Formats: sequence, C-alpha cells, structure tokens
Amino acid sequence: MRKLAILLGGAIALAACSTNPPPPPAPVDINNVLLAPGFLAHAGSANEYEIEAGQLALQASANPGVRNLANVIIADHTAMGQQVAAAATSAGLTPPPPTLLPAEQAMLDQLRAAGTGMSFDQAYQQQQITAHQQAIEMMQGYASGGDVPALRTVAANAIPVMQKHLAMAQALVLTPPPTVPPPPPPMAAPAPGRAGERG
Repeated sequence: MRKLAILLGGAIALAACSTNPPPPPAPVDINNVLLAPGFLAHAGSANEYEIEAGQLALQASANPGVRNLANVIIADHTAMGQQVAAAATSAGLTPPPPTLLPAEQAMLDQLRAAGTGMSFDQAYQQQQITAHQQAIEMMQGYASGGDVPALRTVAANAIPVMQKHLAMAQALVLTPPPTVPPPPPPMAAPAPGRAGERG
C-alpha cells in the first residue's frame, strides 16, 4: 500500500512539474470534403445557396416550372440541412452555422444580377444543373469514403433527392412570356372630297 502511495505521489509531482502546454490542435482543412469539417462546411454552404437561390427564384420568376422547382428545392434542402446537423451532433461534432463559401456566394450574386424574367430563369436553370451535379459528386464521394459513419448515411440518402432536383432542372421548359401584339395603327380618315367630284 505504501509503495502505491509513493508511486501516486511521484506521478502527481511529475505532472505538476510538467509545464509544457498541450500541442495546439492541427489546423482544420475545410477543402478536404472527405473529412467531416470540410464536408460540413461545403455541404452547409451548398445547402444554404440552394435555399437562398430558391427564395430569389420565387421573387424574380413568373415561370410556373421555375417556381415549382424552387419550392421543391427549398423544402428538400431545409430538411437535408436539419438531417446533416442532427447526424453531426449525434457524432459529437458541432455543425457550423449556415454560411456561404465564396463559390456559392458568387453564384448567388450572379443570380441577383440576372434581374427578372427570362434572363433570370435561364441563369437559375443553368446554376441548378451545375450546382446539383457538383453536389451529387460530393455526396457520392463522402458516402463511399467519408470519415464519419452518421454523415456517410446522410450523404447517401441525399443523393436520390439531389438527382430528382437535377432531373427537374434539366427538364425545365423556359419559354418567354407571350408577347401581346401592338394595336393596329389607327385608320386614316378619308380625305374630304371637293365639291363637284364624283366619288
């Protein structure tokens, strides 16, 4: 018993003498989307872009197909964001707040600059096709090689939803609004006849 007390005392004394601070945590590489911090940052940014772009489409477009796609995307991506956050929390990770990374911010700025009507609809359709192709690729990569099992499951479940969005975006028919023909010019009044002339 006495030996144990001496050993414990020595260990405590050694621990007290050690003044070396713990090593700083390794910097997080958010560009590696196969590791949870990078995946959460990029998936969160892509998700936030989809929601904000959809809200913009509801303001800027009168095309029923564009508006329907925007409503579906807003609903599905809101749910996906909640699923990712829940999976991260279950794995002991803190999901980052919804933040746009520079690439998604630039796309949103381009969409805002497109204005309204046909020019907006074309920009929105093209962005949705590109953004969903990239997101599907990221989800497939993480689902097969990501580092956190709970997030791998969420990524795998997101793929068919995103494939549905991609198919909807590709199938959008963008037609310009019908143009109303201008009214015909007023009929010229006949020139008054001179007295004595036969009409």
